[in-house]
Amino acid sequence: MARRKKAEVKEEIIPAEIVDQPITETIETNYMPYAMSVIISRAIPEIDGFKPSHRKLLYTMYEMGLLKGPRTKSANIVGQTMHLNPHGDASIYETMVRLTRGNEALLHPFIDSKGSFGKQYSRDMAYAASRYTEAKLDPFCNELFAGIDKDAVDLVPNYDNTTTEPTLLPTTFPNILISPNMGIAVGMASNICSFNLSEICDGTVALLKNPKTSVDMLLDIIKGPDFPGGGLLVYDRDQMKKIFEQGSGSVTVLARYKYDKDNNSIDILEIPYSTSIEVIIKKIVDLIKEGKLKEVTDTRDLIDLNGFKLTIDLRRGTDPDKLMSKLYKLTTLKDDFSCNFNVLINSSPRQLGVKAILEEWIKFRLGCLTREMRFDLGKKKDKLHLLKALSKVLLDIDKAIKIIRETEREADVVPNLMEGFSIDQIQAEYIAEIKLRHLNHEYLINRVHEIEGLQADIKNIEATLADEIKMKALIASQLKEIKKKYGKERRTEIVFADSVPETPAEETVENYSCRVVLTRDGYFKKITHQSLRGNDEHRLKDGDEIINSEDCENKHEFIVFTDKCQVYKAKVSSFEQVKASSLGDYLPSKLGFDEGERPIMMKVMNESFDASDHFIFIFQNGKGVRVPVSAYETKSNRRRLTGAYSSASQIVAVIYEKETTDVLIISDVGKGILLKSSLIPEKTTRTASGVSLFNLKKKQIVVAAVSGDKISAYPDSAKCRKIKIPATGSALLFPDIQDMQLGIE
Repeated sequence: MARRKKAEVKEEIIPAEIVDQPITETIETNYMPYAMSVIISRAIPEIDGFKPSHRKLLYTMYEMGLLKGPRTKSANIVGQTMHLNPHGDASIYETMVRLTRGNEALLHPFIDSKGSFGKQYSRDMAYAASRYTEAKLDPFCNELFAGIDKDAVDLVPNYDNTTTEPTLLPTTFPNILISPNMGIAVGMASNICSFNLSEICDGTVALLKNPKTSVDMLLDIIKGPDFPGGGLLVYDRDQMKKIFEQGSGSVTVLARYKYDKDNNSIDILEIPYSTSIEVIIKKIVDLIKEGKLKEVTDTRDLIDLNGFKLTIDLRRGTDPDKLMSKLYKLTTLKDDFSCNFNVLINSSPRQLGVKAILEEWIKFRLGCLTREMRFDLGKKKDKLHLLKALSKVLLDIDKAIKIIRETEREADVVPNLMEGFSIDQIQAEYIAEIKLRHLNHEYLINRVHEIEGLQADIKNIEATLADEIKMKALIASQLKEIKKKYGKERRTEIVFADSVPETPAEETVENYSCRVVLTRDGYFKKITHQSLRGNDEHRLKDGDEIINSEDCENKHEFIVFTDKCQVYKAKVSSFEQVKASSLGDYLPSKLGFDEGERPIMMKVMNESFDASDHFIFIFQNGKGVRVPVSAYETKSNRRRLTGAYSSASQIVAVIYEKETTDVLIISDVGKGILLKSSLIPEKTTRTASGVSLFNLKKKQIVVAAVSGDKISAYPDSAKCRKIKIPATGSALLFPDIQDMQLGIE
C-alpha cells in the first residue's frame, strides 16, 4: 500500500514549462542593468575626477573630522566608510592605499599617511594591514570640500537610508585631469593620465577668459601629461593634439637614467608610470639568459628610503647610451600610455578631449559656485531680516521690555511683539530669544550697524550671480590662488623624438674583409680581397679618378663629405659586391644626394676611428680648420647631417687626422706651403670658418691639399715647409698643376 502511494506521488510531478525568450530581451532585462550599474556606479570617473569608491572614502574621512584632526588607524576609516560603501573592507582599503602620499601614485595625494602603503612602481611591495597604518586627509583636500556645507552639491541617501552622501565633490580645480584614473567597465573603459596642476590651472583660466581658445593655444599652455613617476615624455604634437581634441591616443614615456662611471653601471631613477620594477628586471634577466643582452652582468633593485633606483651593471667597454637605446627597444623602460578619456557627464558616459573636459568642468564649477553664493545670499538675507527687527526695537527698548513683562502667558509673547512692532513671527521669535543682558543700546546699535555691510554684501552677490563674466573671473582667481599654493614643477620632462637615441633592429650580416673605393664623380665599389687578387685595375668613366680607397670589413660603416656642406653615413653591408672592372654603385642616387651634389672625401668608421681624432677642412680662400670627430656624433641614427662645415668659401679638401701629420696646400699659381697639421687651430663648432693658412694675392685661390703619402708626388715639397701661419707659398716644380686638382670649382 505504501509503495503504491509513493508511485502515485512521482506521477504527479510535472516539469516546468520552458518558454522561449529572445536574446535581445534577455540582454535588455538581465544584462543591461548590470552593465549600466558598473559604468555609472563603479568604473568610470565623473567630472569631479572621482569614482564612487573614492568619493565615499574621502567624504567619510571629512565627516570624521580628519581634515584638521590627528591621524587615526586606517582600520577605523575603513569601518566608517562601510556606512556608505558596503563592498567589503579589502576593496575599501585598496582604494585608500592608492590615494595616499606613501603609495606615490598621485602627483597631489589626498591622504596624509603614516606606515607602509607599498609603491605604485612595485608590484611586490605590499602595503601593511589596515590595523598597522594611520591616515588623515591632506590639506590639499580643502579644495575638494570647499562649499560642500553650503549646498554646493546634492546630498542623497546612502544605500540603507541611514545617512546622506554627496553625488559629486565641489572641487575648486579640474581634478579630473590632475589625478590619473583607470577603470574597466562593461563594453567600455577609461584611462585618464595626469597633467601638471599649474599648467591645467593656466589652461582653464585661458578658457574662462576666452571660450574660443583653440586646441593649439591650449597645447602651448598645457605641454602634455605629467606622471607621478616622472620619466621622459617623447613629445609628438600631432598625437597630443588628437588627445586634446578627441580624448584618445597614446604617449610614449622613457625611463630616466644616469651613468655611474666609477662603478661602470647605469642607475635607472624613474620609469614609465605604466610598468613596474619587477616587470623590467624579469625581462632583463630573460634577455641575459637568452644571450640577447651580453653587455649586462647583473641588475639589482636598490629601492630605499631615498626613492626609486634600479642598477644595471655593465661589462667593460660597453657604451651606456647604446645599451639604453637597446633596453628601450626590448623592455618596458620605454612604454606607451594609452589615453581613453571616458568621463561621466550627468550620468552619461562620453569620450572627451582635454579641451572639452575643461569646458564641462567650467560648467560644473559654475553650478557649484552659483549654489554656494545663493546659500550665502539666503543666510545674509535671513540675518538682515532679523536685524531689521532689531532696528525697530532699538527705537523703543522700554516698549519691548514692557510687552514681554506684562504678557501673562508665554505663548502670547511672540504674537504681542509682532503686533507691537509690526514684525513677522520669525523676527518676533528672534527678539523674544534675546538675553535680558543684551537689551541695551550698545548691543543693539552694534548689531544694527551690521545692516549696511549685509546690504552691500547682498548687492555684490546678486550682481555677481547675474553676471557670468564675474562668476568666471571669480573661478579664475581661485585657480590662480590654487596654482600659487599647490603648484609644482613638472616631474615628467618633455623631450623630442629626434633627441632620443634609437637603435635599429640588428640584422645578422656576413662579415668579411673588403676594400671600398670612391671616385670623384661619385661611384662607389665594394670589392673583396679575393676578387682584387685576380685584377686590381679599376674601370672608371672618362675623366673620373679615385679619391679614396680603404680596406675595411663588411660590418663597418662609412661617412662621405660632399661639396654642399653635408655628410652622409651608410653601412658597407648595404652595398653589393662588385669587381674592379665594374663602375660600381652611383652614390648620389644610393644615399639621396641633393641635385648637383658631389662627394669629396670618404672615411670608414672602423675600430681605429675615434672621437678624439680630427677632420681638417681646407678652403679656397686659404683658410683651414680642424674639427674633432666628436662634433659629428648624434644621438639618433641619422643618415644625413647638414652644416658639416663652413659654407663661407668653397671646400678644397677634407683630410682625416689620426695623429699629427704633414699637410701640403697648393694654390692655382703653382705655389705651396707644407705645414704640420697641429698648426691648424682646432674649433669645436662644425661650421667654424677657420683661420688664414695661405697668404694669397688678389684673385688667387687654393686648388688642392694633400697629406701623408700623397705628398711624395711633389719631390721638392720640403722647401715649402712653414712653421708659422699664415704663410706665403713657395714655387713647386710640377709639370701640370691641374693634374693634381680635385676638380672642385
